[in-house]
Amino acid sequence: MTEEEFGQAARTYGDMIYRVAYHGLKNRSDAEDVMQTVLLKLIESKVEYASQDHLKHWLLRVTVNESRKLLRSFWRRTSVPLEERRDGPVLEDPEKEELFRAVMGLEAKYRLTIYLYYYEGCTVSEVAAAMKAKPSTVQTWLLRARERLRRELSQEEEKEGERYVRPQIVP
Repeated sequence: MTEEEFGQAARTYGDMIYRVAYHGLKNRSDAEDVMQTVLLKLIESKVEYASQDHLKHWLLRVTVNESRKLLRSFWRRTSVPLEERRDGPVLEDPEKEELFRAVMGLEAKYRLTIYLYYYEGCTVSEVAAAMKAKPSTVQTWLLRARERLRRELSQEEEKEGERYVRPQIVP
């Protein structure tokens, strides 16, 4: 891969790599580390990519693998995470903020599946390839994740409704 091709790939897919890693790890610093590792592997790879889709799928697969490797690391298993709320995106719309919190509260496999399918626009088979799972498994994960999000968001609405009930004045 030439320096120019690498630069183009980094500009095109760098944000995607970061977002996938962030959704897998829920930590800005770790996501940046994974992004650097993936880009390093890209520049060191001797593979000629048949198309941009092939390159995108390779990058997704390597990003997911590196994120999982970091999650399994000794350091990650023995350390206590700090509050990462400040690392999340700044969202002006309260509904989007609520949805983001609900998605980030899901297990990693559901969170990554939702992200790749809805935000990156990957097909079920592409998500399955990136996550080394069967397409039917990915469909099940999507179904379960949507159900959990639906349940979580409806509970939030119920809590909001209970919290802001105006007391009635009895004469």
